[in-house]
Amino acid sequence: MEHREGKKAGFLPLCVGAVGVVYGDVGTSPLYTLKEVFYGPHALAVSPANVYGVLSLIFWALMSVISLKYISFVMRADNRGEGGIMALIALALRHRHRRAQRNLIGLIGLFGTALFYGDGLITPAISVLSAVEGLNVAAPALSHFVVPLAVLILFGLFYIQSKGTAKVGAFFGPVMIVWFLCLYLLGWNSLQQDEHIWWALDPRYGLHFFMENQWHGFLALGTVVLAITGAEALYADMGHFGRNPIRFSWFVLVFPALVVNYMGQGALILRDPGAIQNPFYLLVPSWGLYPMIGLSTLATVIASQAVISGAFSITRQAIQLDYLPRQRLVHTSTSEIGQIFVPSVNGFLMVGVIGLVIGFGSSSNLASAYGIAVTGAMTIDTLLASVIALDVWHWKPLAVASLMGSFALVDLAFLAANVPKIPHGGWFPLLTGAVLFLAMHAWRRGRELLMQHLQRAAISLTVFLDTIRSMPPIRVPGTAVFMTSRHLSLPFPLLQNFSNNKVLHETVILMTVNVEDVPYLSFESRLDVEDLGQGFYRITVNYGFMQHPDIPRALNLAVRRGLPVELSEAIYFIGRESLILTREPDMHPWLARLFISMFRNAVSPRSFFKIPTASVMELGVWVEI
Repeated sequence: MEHREGKKAGFLPLCVGAVGVVYGDVGTSPLYTLKEVFYGPHALAVSPANVYGVLSLIFWALMSVISLKYISFVMRADNRGEGGIMALIALALRHRHRRAQRNLIGLIGLFGTALFYGDGLITPAISVLSAVEGLNVAAPALSHFVVPLAVLILFGLFYIQSKGTAKVGAFFGPVMIVWFLCLYLLGWNSLQQDEHIWWALDPRYGLHFFMENQWHGFLALGTVVLAITGAEALYADMGHFGRNPIRFSWFVLVFPALVVNYMGQGALILRDPGAIQNPFYLLVPSWGLYPMIGLSTLATVIASQAVISGAFSITRQAIQLDYLPRQRLVHTSTSEIGQIFVPSVNGFLMVGVIGLVIGFGSSSNLASAYGIAVTGAMTIDTLLASVIALDVWHWKPLAVASLMGSFALVDLAFLAANVPKIPHGGWFPLLTGAVLFLAMHAWRRGRELLMQHLQRAAISLTVFLDTIRSMPPIRVPGTAVFMTSRHLSLPFPLLQNFSNNKVLHETVILMTVNVEDVPYLSFESRLDVEDLGQGFYRITVNYGFMQHPDIPRALNLAVRRGLPVELSEAIYFIGRESLILTREPDMHPWLARLFISMFRNAVSPRSFFKIPTASVMELGVWVEI
């Protein structure tokens, strides 16, 4: 079975790795969450009732959303060990065969995927900016350097992506362990001066908070959600480390450190209400401010790295499942399958993230834009997991309605509380998500229509083989490999080449690549070779959606299994469709234009399938849509 190197490691190394990759986002939330509740645009008055109420909400948000929903429930929905929104879509679609249901699930999943990218833009910006803002506490005279320094750090982070993160990744776990230990120690030191703050764990304080503050208290949920950003990473990175190391790391280290730090910040605010300007850094002794700023910056860079790597990974999955056009993918490690670099996504994220830092200028302003994409994606996760619970786990509808209904109420409450943020910056991740959703929808629909057009113009492979059997054409030496996505039809490049040149190669290979809705397939189950007669062979090579097609490698495997061809002189024929927009297209005209533009800019099949440049011939055809 082909898998990643990390899965061979022992339990404790996997736990360390999980701390470094999985928990970066949620682990850096104490930098800004409590400050935004009492110091942001919807600031609450600093009173014992409000502090106890907010701490209660943060604790129970961590407990209900992360500990219960993601750690205990959603992580059970693994697609052969892999997680993430694409795995959820694949599982939810697996047992739904009605077109309307599949379309609805697909659209919901695509929107969740698009929101992930919107969240991925804000996370690095707010994390790094909030860490550098420690200068406002340590040296107020240097406050005007905060934004330029944050931009410089983020530019460096995106610049090194092409170099690969294998070596840097080895330090992620130990650094984040130090970070969480510091969170714990800083919070514990503050709690020694006010141990009564532990009463805030009582959920009645949260209920009393809503009763007292009513609408204002409800709006505070939009800031409390900052404490649980990054919850999706627990599920998305499950394939890297496994569910047990992720669960163990959460309950043994991450969860206690977060709770103790939030409680310590709350105790500090009650002792000194002025500390609300930056309660995290004011927990730190004056002698430790600069080292803590350095550690915070490093932790937020690690958190940002996890989000960026996740965007690369989900892009590859979307390409493999045909939700996005082919793009250039660069593997940055020979031992880690999951380490890839996607230049187009990296450029998009870099421009967006740096633009957000410059445009918003502070973590407080960015907090107004943060949350709407996170809560939208979490709500979609709940909906897809409900379908899986019914279809895959065969839960009774009442059990699904009870449990998932409870999760959905929490998600929708957080989502509704973030709606007022839309005019103040929340529109940005929504706009980004909407644009990406339309792009993915246009690509998916356009590809379906293109396949239908090509299929209508296709000739039966069986009829063609019968024809050349009864009237043998001229055969020339060598092997011709034709890429085709259809088993029952003659590949158009083959038909075009034969019609124009009136000859066939002695050996003709029809190569079909299938991407399954599972993450990985073993070599043994990947290849199928069929002798069609008349020198024709059909090879079907199957990949999981986390694997990258390599046609020469697949053909070499077929030769080792007995395929009687000489590949050194093989010529690969690839069809190249040129699209024309008709006056009455089969999809909305501007969606059709978007699809045509994406199609023209997609990476060529030669590059995507790793076919040697010198051995390729492209044959074009005009197609109206």
